[in-house]
Amino acid sequence: MIELGMHVDNWRHADAPYEVPCKFARDHGLKYVEFGTIDGEYFIQALGYNPHIPLDSDPLKLKRYLDSMGLKMSQLDAAYPMSTPEGQYRGVNYTVKAIKFAKAVGCPCVDTTDGARKPEGYTDAEVMVLIKQYYRVVLEWAERYGMIINVEPHGPYTTNPDCMEQILSCVDSPYLKMNFDTGNAFIAGNDPVEFLRRFRHKVSHCHVKDVSESLARAVRGGETGIATSVVSIGEGVNADNIARCIELLKEIRWSGVLSIECEAVPGNVEKSLEWLRKRIGR
Repeated sequence: MIELGMHVDNWRHADAPYEVPCKFARDHGLKYVEFGTIDGEYFIQALGYNPHIPLDSDPLKLKRYLDSMGLKMSQLDAAYPMSTPEGQYRGVNYTVKAIKFAKAVGCPCVDTTDGARKPEGYTDAEVMVLIKQYYRVVLEWAERYGMIINVEPHGPYTTNPDCMEQILSCVDSPYLKMNFDTGNAFIAGNDPVEFLRRFRHKVSHCHVKDVSESLARAVRGGETGIATSVVSIGEGVNADNIARCIELLKEIRWSGVLSIECEAVPGNVEKSLEWLRKRIGR
């Protein structure tokens, strides 16, 4: 069954704590929310102006809150760039903490990705060695904890379908899967439907982003990812691709969460929900 959820990151620019998107989700009939993470402390979050979760906080306290709201966490976003040299000593530790936190809160998967740019001084072959080592270590933890590790297309390696194929096969594990992202696949110059079709057997979670016409004209094919959609889902130039992706997921009887990533300006997420519910219900 296709379920709808949303990322609390939609409220990041609204300077709101996570309770705001969680209340929105409950009031609009959603069952799932996705959380971003902070490794350590961040004074803006502590003051109540950021919706992400410090991994040093108490996951059982968060779970109790989500239970009281009738919500579940669909994914924990811990996407430190695994394609960088720093990924070996910062990203691995960050992801391992996220695995432990996700397990405690009852979340089934953790999101990972590569950097926005290729690291200077490294060949693509050397970067693939870094990536393979990152996932080799992380998946040892994931398998013990029964946690799915998703790879999100977001950077120059993961939005390249052939490179993504290498990444997803670099470690032989049933716990290595994909968080498909409609907006990132599109902005990188790919056909999102064909991207999804190629990796449909690996997708365990989805981000749904539309793209404004002006942004597509300015950066499509030159960038590999966007944080959120600035237009509501269904109002951008990626709408037809999203609709076709939903039909493909229905065709293969996919079961999982479509997590909305849309800037939470007044009316945006509401219109996105209405449009997506109609497409899923067809």
